[in-house]
Parts: sequence; structure tokens; C-alpha cells
Amino acid sequence: MIKEGLKVVLSGPSGSGKGTIVKELIKDDNFKLSVSATTRKPREGEEHGVHYFFKTKEEFCNMIEQSELLEYAQFCDNYYGTPKCFIEECVENGKDVILEIEVQGAAQVKAVYPDAIFIFVIPPSLRELENRLVGRNTETGDVIQKRLERAKEEIYLYREYDYIIINDNIERAASDIRNVITAEKLKSYRFDEDIKIMLNHKEDF
Repeated sequence: MIKEGLKVVLSGPSGSGKGTIVKELIKDDNFKLSVSATTRKPREGEEHGVHYFFKTKEEFCNMIEQSELLEYAQFCDNYYGTPKCFIEECVENGKDVILEIEVQGAAQVKAVYPDAIFIFVIPPSLRELENRLVGRNTETGDVIQKRLERAKEEIYLYREYDYIIINDNIERAASDIRNVITAEKLKSYRFDEDIKIMLNHKEDF
């Protein structure tokens, strides 16, 4: 019998490196990255079911009405959301599903999946976070300052999460998350059925 996988919610401020950690984790076949649905058009090289589930606005609205989305939001006239069915199918097949999601979305997920594992990724310092944001060379100084202020607000919510990962090294951070998952799978309540079968198997005595 395949044991269910875990739902793993990974959040962190912009620049914390959570996306890079996810790329490291999904090198392991047991991890699956949750695939979002969107109404925007596919970009070159993007595949349906791999990068996104591409939907029409009518299809997306039907998903909302049928409560098929874990959470959703609208940006620049396009909808983005997390389909429940993909997550639940992966978990039932024993895969650990990673939901890389921002803090507000994580709160919505917790309301639906209180049994999920919530992990918050933080930089070793705000100075290092600023260095990373500046190093991207993709945003103005004003935008970077806004991101830093937003990061402080998000970090204040760290107690909403089960675990904190300080990302000062990608390989070590990914290893810490793997250790968290291993420990979670060894929690006593997850063995209720195994223990019941063991105790009722008279041939063992």
C-alpha cells in the first residue's frame, strides 16, 4: 500500500531564494511542484500541464464556481490559481507536492489543508537580501526598497509556519527541507494503521 505523500508549502520574501531551492528539490523524483492554472497565453517553450494548465477565462471561472481551486488571484487581466486535483492526485500516489506560494496564499492554503507542512525561507540577513535584489539588476532602487519593506512585513509572520530555513547555501537549505520531510513522515500518528495491523497479526506472537 502506497503511503500518501505530503503537501509542502514553501514561502519566503522575494530574493530569499525559494525558487532556486525548489529547482534543487525537484531533481528528486519523489518531489512534485504544484502546477498552477492560468488564463494567460503560453509563452514560447511553455507546455500545458508542465509549466501551467492553460485555461480560457470561461474554464477558469467554472473552476472557481466548482470549488476546484485551492486559491486564486487576478493579475493584469489574467487569472492564476492552484488546482486541487493535481495536488491530491500526486499525494495519493505517494509524491510530496511543493506549493511555492506567497504569504497571503499560504494562509488560504492552511484553511483548506491544515495538515500541510509550512516552511518559511529567509535570507541570512536583510543586508544579504538587499544584495540579492540589487544583484538581479532587474528593478529600480524604489522597487527594491518596496520589496525590502514587504519582506520585513512577511518575516514578522514567521510564527505562522512550522519550520524556518535560513538560506545561506542552496544545497544546505534543500538538505534541511529534505530532513524536515523525513522527520514529518516518521511522526507517530502516521503509523496508526501500521501499528494496528501489527498488533492484530496473531502469527507474529
